[in-house]
Amino acid sequence: MELPAITLPAMDLPFDIPVLLHPPVDHFAITLPVIVLLLELVNFVLKRRAVSVTSFLFITLMVLVIIMAYFTGVTDGKEAFEILSDEGQEALKGHKTLGTYLMLTSGIVWIFKLLSMMMNKGAVRTLYIFILLLFVAVVLKQGKEGGKLVYIHGANVVKVHELDDEMFDVSEELDDLKAEMKKLKESQIPAVEPDLETEVPTAQASDANGTVLEESEKEDAKEAEAAVPAVEASPQTVAH
Repeated sequence: MELPAITLPAMDLPFDIPVLLHPPVDHFAITLPVIVLLLELVNFVLKRRAVSVTSFLFITLMVLVIIMAYFTGVTDGKEAFEILSDEGQEALKGHKTLGTYLMLTSGIVWIFKLLSMMMNKGAVRTLYIFILLLFVAVVLKQGKEGGKLVYIHGANVVKVHELDDEMFDVSEELDDLKAEMKKLKESQIPAVEPDLETEVPTAQASDANGTVLEESEKEDAKEAEAAVPAVEASPQTVAH
């Protein structure tokens, strides 16, 4: 099930966020909710106000860190988006959407914690623990998806940037070679093709001459045969 995308209003920060700051911040954004959950589970049994106040301070810090994780993630995401595959870009979009929900939900967790401390009622406290459990589960899922972006899709990996630059250079050189080959082919003089139309009548004329010669030879042969009896008859006349 895909979450609907949330478009937050553009916020111009008074400072620039360095690239690759998201991973260290993200580790705290994952660790702090788990620590808060452990404190709340322990205090669910002990019911000590000191533990509850400590948990509230950790939740406040957690909210600030998750906000930092969101903004550093936006910076790193812009840097990595162009070189990712189509699948990687879709995964990055989903990661950003879930991160936006987590940032907003962290404020809800903070509010419910404050209500549970003010009202001190079992129902409110139980609801708060349930919301906190869901929040931690989603945070862990977000951390897993972030790991896939790095280790599977290569987001913000320096080696991937280098390979992408090398592939771009090779692609440009290949395009230049193709352009040069095209120019060479266009500059070559086309070969002169034989004129078949002029050759065919010549061949026909040759055949006609051959036919005339054959007919002439046949006439000569007939004249020679007609002359032979005349020659043979002359000796008989001499004998009489």
